[in-house]
Amino acid sequence: MIKASFQKYILEFKRPSGTSRGVLKTKETYFLTLQEDGKQGVGECGLFRGLSVDDKPDYEEKLHWVCDNINRGLKFLLEELASFPSIQFGLEQAFLSLQSDDKFLLFPSDFTSGTASININGLIWMGDRDFMKSQIQQKIKDGFSCIKMKIGAIDFDEEINLLKFIRSQFSAKDIELRVDANGAFAPSEALEKLQRLSEFDLHSIEQPIKQGQWQEMASLCKKTPLPIALDEELIGVFSVTKKQELLQTINPQYIILKPSLVGGFGGSEEWIRLSEKQNVGWWITSALESNIGLNAIAQWTYTLNSNMPQGLGTGGLFTNNFESPLEVSKGNLQYNPAKKWDFNL
Repeated sequence: MIKASFQKYILEFKRPSGTSRGVLKTKETYFLTLQEDGKQGVGECGLFRGLSVDDKPDYEEKLHWVCDNINRGLKFLLEELASFPSIQFGLEQAFLSLQSDDKFLLFPSDFTSGTASININGLIWMGDRDFMKSQIQQKIKDGFSCIKMKIGAIDFDEEINLLKFIRSQFSAKDIELRVDANGAFAPSEALEKLQRLSEFDLHSIEQPIKQGQWQEMASLCKKTPLPIALDEELIGVFSVTKKQELLQTINPQYIILKPSLVGGFGGSEEWIRLSEKQNVGWWITSALESNIGLNAIAQWTYTLNSNMPQGLGTGGLFTNNFESPLEVSKGNLQYNPAKKWDFNL
């Protein structure tokens, strides 16, 4: 018999982090613990307030229900939790963790043995021009070959100047540049802004307009001078039929998969299968999980054999994250088996 319990945990940002949805100072998350025959499994349910489709008043009630019904099996639970993607993800992790000899080793590979790493993008948070410029310089100094800059919160001309500054120092061969608008542009101005952005040899722009405007997004993807990647657009789209309809209607250049927001490994893999059928590119991104969730995403991402830089976090944003074997070196995320976990709640 499996016994299940959960615990809420508040992650504290080292520095308030700016997005087009406002400034984040804390991030709420939940840990699901399973116990059976003296073994323990742990998974992170990375609820993202204001963004997750499962940001609902009955979230904790649903976690209680999961604990009460844990012995009905993972398949049953995942089916019942279609509209709670972050809980689905926590459950997938917890069951894999329980089955493993080492509860933090979910997908053994060259990555977890420390002989291979994952190329990741360096994330530039929003802020004033000088703050963003200093982050850019630091990421380049740290050896990142791909930088992702959040745009849409400060003056657009200022953002253009920042991109101009990067390109004056580094060509597209030296640094791959991605931007993320988090839906900040109005449909009426989006194409003109994309045209201005395209002058800087950008790899892609994430979610230029708010999700849910399929026809406007389809029109943008058709006319765009630079590749568009759907991000928030995928949130809350659960059925295979609806996923297929979205991809066929919008026909984006890329989709971005955040397991906590799209139904864990299973939900993400379904998106990957459908997008590959349609020649739509994809990459994986974490969503401000602690090192527990990030570890699971990183180990799984490595098994997908993508050669693109992934949008994985570095675990360094929070003051009260857990010590883990995850390390960042020269723009790569790696797992150092010699380092021990320090996970105590």
